[in-house]
Amino acid sequence: MSDIAEGLGVAIEGSITAKAVEPHDGAATSAPTGETECANCGAPLTGPYCNQCGQKAHIHRTLPAIGHDLIHGVLHLDGKLAHTLPLLAFKPGRLTRRYIEGERAKFVSPMAMFLFSVFAMFAVFQMVGLSVPTSFGENFSPRTAVAEMSESMIDARIVEINRQIEEIDASGSSNDTLRTELQDEFNDLKEMRTQVDSAAAEAMPETDLSWDDVDMVITGNEAFDKGILKKWRENPGLMLYKLQANGYKFGWLLIPISLPFMMLLFLWRRRHKAYDHTVFITYSLSFMSLFFIALSLAVAVGVAAGGVFAALVIVAPFHVYKHLRYTYGLSRFSAIWRFFALFFFITIILGLFLNSLLLLGAF
Repeated sequence: MSDIAEGLGVAIEGSITAKAVEPHDGAATSAPTGETECANCGAPLTGPYCNQCGQKAHIHRTLPAIGHDLIHGVLHLDGKLAHTLPLLAFKPGRLTRRYIEGERAKFVSPMAMFLFSVFAMFAVFQMVGLSVPTSFGENFSPRTAVAEMSESMIDARIVEINRQIEEIDASGSSNDTLRTELQDEFNDLKEMRTQVDSAAAEAMPETDLSWDDVDMVITGNEAFDKGILKKWRENPGLMLYKLQANGYKFGWLLIPISLPFMMLLFLWRRRHKAYDHTVFITYSLSFMSLFFIALSLAVAVGVAAGGVFAALVIVAPFHVYKHLRYTYGLSRFSAIWRFFALFFFITIILGLFLNSLLLLGAF
């Protein structure tokens, strides 16, 4: 329950942050409803919004309006999101191009979309139990770390099955078929959990590593790097927690880190400015965050791991290719070679981002 509460808190925090950077568009969404003066500032009304202060002409005074204001105030759900999400998912290049060329009022801005999606992603991860292990024994074992992360996903599903079985038992339902299916899945998951460590053992080295055997090169300064490594050796659980927390607090660092690499891809195309690349990067990161939310929820409700993995390796690269090609108006050949170059750059970008998080976690 504490994980769910913390996750909801993170999601609300992200929503409020996103709303803070999202300008009010003042666009007309409905016809005037008879009011002649703004109830807020008294200015004459010529449309559904006041020309002076931006307040809506029609003032709701019903209980359902309270619920609407709550949802809109926390999650900022309005017409912009309905315009933005379908294009972001299926026609990202068109969304980015239209935003760059000036169609701003009808779309959620790239930064607001990014902030909300990143905070929401980590909130959902927290709620479904997808998090890095933060406790270790005396010796650090890569095998154990892999096992703990896998077990967290299995445990989340086991908890959900237990809840469903308890609901069936409490209701006195005679749905024995469903209960049998849930019990069989529960038994399978318990068996799978015992096999996780042996599977990790095949993929990881046979010998366990002590933290004394681990070395880090973060800044290149030997004395400074040793100081950071000392903190990891003294309390690896705390450092991993800080690494995870900094992941969403400083996720925006991916944007400036990625920008030079995008500029390098279009070095001889002077009509594409740094602003264009920033919008592309920000919308792309927003989609990936939302996509990971969908995948984590699929895992939580019991979708087969093979299907989730297939979606990851097919949808993510295809979206990047499509986004790249139609944002910049590229031919197939130009889009393909830049696509592969970009994937190579992504490995460098993620390495730089991880080093930045390690450095931030040292303070």
